[in-house]
Amino acid sequence: MALLTFDTAHKPRQSYASMALLLAVMLVFPFVAAQFGNSWVRIIDMALLYIMLALGLNIVVGFAGLLDLGYIAFFAVGAYLTGLLASPQFAALLESVVNYHPELQDAIVRTFGEDVRTNGIHLSVWFVVPLAGLVAALFGALLGAPTLKLRGDYLAIVTLGFGEIIRIFMNNLNDPINFTNGPQGVNLIDPVRIFGLSLAGEPGSRATVYIAGFGIPSVNAYYFLFLLLCIVTIFMTSRMQHSRLGRAWVAIREDEIAAKAMGINTRNVKLLAFSMGASFGGVAGAMFAAFQGFVSPESFSLTESIAVLAMVVLGGIGHIPGVVMGGVLLAALPEVLRHVVEPAQQALFGKVVIEAEVLRQLLYGLAMVLIMLNRPAGLWPSPIKEDRPAAAIAKEDKERENEEREA
Repeated sequence: MALLTFDTAHKPRQSYASMALLLAVMLVFPFVAAQFGNSWVRIIDMALLYIMLALGLNIVVGFAGLLDLGYIAFFAVGAYLTGLLASPQFAALLESVVNYHPELQDAIVRTFGEDVRTNGIHLSVWFVVPLAGLVAALFGALLGAPTLKLRGDYLAIVTLGFGEIIRIFMNNLNDPINFTNGPQGVNLIDPVRIFGLSLAGEPGSRATVYIAGFGIPSVNAYYFLFLLLCIVTIFMTSRMQHSRLGRAWVAIREDEIAAKAMGINTRNVKLLAFSMGASFGGVAGAMFAAFQGFVSPESFSLTESIAVLAMVVLGGIGHIPGVVMGGVLLAALPEVLRHVVEPAQQALFGKVVIEAEVLRQLLYGLAMVLIMLNRPAGLWPSPIKEDRPAAAIAKEDKERENEEREA
């Protein structure tokens, strides 16, 4: 990665040139990829959402060193909150409430109008998105509070259980009060609107968004929105990393006892890590729901949590550019495999020997094992040793000593 550097503190000119070059490539990409079909732009749309998730998880795992296997739960919270407040699902909720709390239903109808009984509540996504971030942050604090004294495997097991509990709740909260519509999921979620312009395209437009008479596919419009949100997320996490709070997270990651002895309030700092990381997951979930127009419990399984964690570990634990690279690689990998591996097997063997989905899981596991053995700091580790996990630094120092001894 010598050609690209983002170390603005030590190499500002090269860093800003790298940023400008990368931004130019990203702005041009959807127009080039559209020549090969909208599916490739849609793949990168999902990759950008996963990058937001990975950057949020990087706060917890990379900065603070807290292993979280239930991070996808915050993604689910943001998605289902959007589904409830920006779709007809709220009408189904009111219908199920009437037998238990009729006075509550009357109060809601008086507040939002009689139309809420049949069409539900359709709040603006731009109101729901910050609300999703706040609610997810609250859930992050709820997860962090009982795990403050846990470390390593114990913390991983508790967070894994939390993620599964949220998924099971989403799968079963349709009776007696219908919050999530159960296994059927929530559909007809409102798309994102900017100044009244729907990014999903108006009815009859064939998913084309017209801006000043110029039409672009809906996936391209969402691409630029998600790219902007990713840039904002990168900026915010970068500022946090180099703040006093970020240094406190790194101190806890390297040695929690020493950090506590130096006067760091480890309880509050760890809770902030969980909450801030969760808030990015909630925002990504809200965008996912508006983009897909549908959410269901299958989208928030343990496999998804592992995939997001793999993005952080594979790219570079604690290094924001590395995490972004890991997100792009692993989010786009399934579709690339589907387009390349299965046709290749058909050509070689006349049939598909290994399904693309199975091969993806094999590659996830193999990549994790090889990275942990050979590059514990990731494919693109931080150039600054203080920002890397101590184990990776110790291994590099040991290898350097061996090389010097052999020389």
